[in-house]
Amino acid sequence: MVQSKAEDVDGYLAETPPERREALGRLRQMCRQELKGFTEVMAYGMPAYERDGVCEIAFAGQKNYISFYLLRHDVRDAFEERLAGQDMGKGCLRFRKPETIDFDLVRDLLRATAAGPGTVC
Repeated sequence: MVQSKAEDVDGYLAETPPERREALGRLRQMCRQELKGFTEVMAYGMPAYERDGVCEIAFAGQKNYISFYLLRHDVRDAFEERLAGQDMGKGCLRFRKPETIDFDLVRDLLRATAAGPGTVC
């Protein structure tokens, strides 16, 4: 799935391949738990989390990996050392297999994002 036409995150998760659904559901649960004051939306065909109408976090099941979009430069910079060994694109971490997701790192990134507003890319 590259870009979903689902109207909400429940619909998005329902259409994901079963082997990825648990990991994507766990990412959603973590986002909802850690991102207090954020709104869960569908943006660009994927689950996203906005603060004051600005998307700061998103995730998606892509064809060959699961993407976790970290759209805050300041948070990426603060975690530069921990992110150094990760497979990263311009604004996302890529996990080739659900079992390789570093949920501790994701939780720390979510907490840093939730701590205060910042500039998105």
